[in-house]
Amino acid sequence: MTDVETTSGTLSGTARVGRRTKDLTKRLTAGEVAFIDHRDLDRVAGESLVSTGVAAVVNASEFISGRYPNSGPARLDEAGILLVDAAGPEVMDLVPDGAEVTIDDGRILLEGQEVARGQIIDSAAISDRMESARDSIGSELRTFAVNTLEYIDKEADLAFEPLVLPELRTDFAGRHVLVVVRGHDYKEDLRALRPYIMEYHPVLVAVDGGADALLDVKLVPDMIIGDFDSLSAKAWECGAELVHHVHPDGRAPGREELQEQGKPYVEFIVEGTSEDAAMLLAYESRAELIVAVGTHATMVEFLDKGRAGMSSTFLTRLRLGPMLIDAKGVSQLYKGRVRRRDILLLVIAAIVVIFTVALVSDSLQLFLRTFWLYIRDLWYSITGRLS
Repeated sequence: MTDVETTSGTLSGTARVGRRTKDLTKRLTAGEVAFIDHRDLDRVAGESLVSTGVAAVVNASEFISGRYPNSGPARLDEAGILLVDAAGPEVMDLVPDGAEVTIDDGRILLEGQEVARGQIIDSAAISDRMESARDSIGSELRTFAVNTLEYIDKEADLAFEPLVLPELRTDFAGRHVLVVVRGHDYKEDLRALRPYIMEYHPVLVAVDGGADALLDVKLVPDMIIGDFDSLSAKAWECGAELVHHVHPDGRAPGREELQEQGKPYVEFIVEGTSEDAAMLLAYESRAELIVAVGTHATMVEFLDKGRAGMSSTFLTRLRLGPMLIDAKGVSQLYKGRVRRRDILLLVIAAIVVIFTVALVSDSLQLFLRTFWLYIRDLWYSITGRLS
């Protein structure tokens, strides 16, 4: 664990530099200072940074550009993490990974010398920027809708063409399938679905980083599908079947990393996102029901992912119809609490059980009669008379 020194208005710690936030979080430890270049930091990335215990996050770009209300910075601020905004792209080259840095009122100091400068943003600044982003969301929504409709027109025919399935060792036929995606509240929803998983034993399909979410709750994915850009070493070694998502135009992000790992894998060629590919693979493999956790369905969620539209997801859900159950937010449906009535009923039930056992148990009846005689003798020795 890295020691972090703080004084009034300053903070010092070890710098960890990474241009891809989700890769950087794998290297961060508590108390370090994260240097990222992530315009409009999304909620999932923010929560990942919070989970590492970093003391501060320096962003070369703007945490909130005002394009849309992204909630990542608010997550960091709520966790008490110092935020330095818009420090400039050069900071990513000027600060060596592992160097000791000091942040003093937005100035980035390396061995006492200023190498970059940003703006410290607090709760009030974040709130103001988020409010401004909400006011201007209309234009972004219009652009998003136009892009979605344009791509639907281009991709509709392709989306409903028969798919060529790879040869799989995982058997989907007649089974429930749980697709886990690294999206909003995916960890909480996954925990809430634990009773369902224990009862139905669905096929567990992880989309990239969703594999680690399953492993975190002591579940092993049967299959991992995607471009494999965010798998931990533990996920690589979990034994899941690997399916590489390849686009019809030949784009195959992650192929080099897959080949470097030396793991056997198959390719599934289909248009859309990796989560679309996961659901279509289960559907075409004759799954009985598909339950999705952490999937992206709103404009903000797609903008968080850097996507300008959601045509493939719209078409995928249209194709799956009632076979797809989106479990997003299931953890928010009911939060159990202990009520006085529940405690009273529990006590009454316990008394009834004890009384019933006493009536039918000879040994317990003997113990109670002996205990009563002892109490009566004790009372007689004190008062000189029997009760």
